[in-house]
Amino acid sequence: MNIDVKEQTGVFVITLSDRVDAFNVPPLREKMQALLNDSAVNFIVDLSNVTFLDSSGMASLVNLLKNARQSGGEVRLVNPSHVDVARTLSLTKFDRIFDIRSTVEDAINQF
Repeated sequence: MNIDVKEQTGVFVITLSDRVDAFNVPPLREKMQALLNDSAVNFIVDLSNVTFLDSSGMASLVNLLKNARQSGGEVRLVNPSHVDVARTLSLTKFDRIFDIRSTVEDAINQF
């Protein structure tokens, strides 16, 4: 999994690629926690290049959402375009918990 983080107008865009699973989620959790510790509250997680998302990856998204909201912020997801990732989010009702947008720009405009 690759993790890229950029700040755009006070919103941290976390771009992930490849598999987000139990074997490679620890660095993602560490990165998210470091951002939260630095007072970041608004996040976009770009899933457009994620090919697989398991329960550990989903747990890291929920943890980010919980912590962001406790600090007055929000998390938006972008374009889970891979069919298996989109199906997983739909079956687990994550598409009702998270605001999912088609582009990073659209997600930024919602803040």
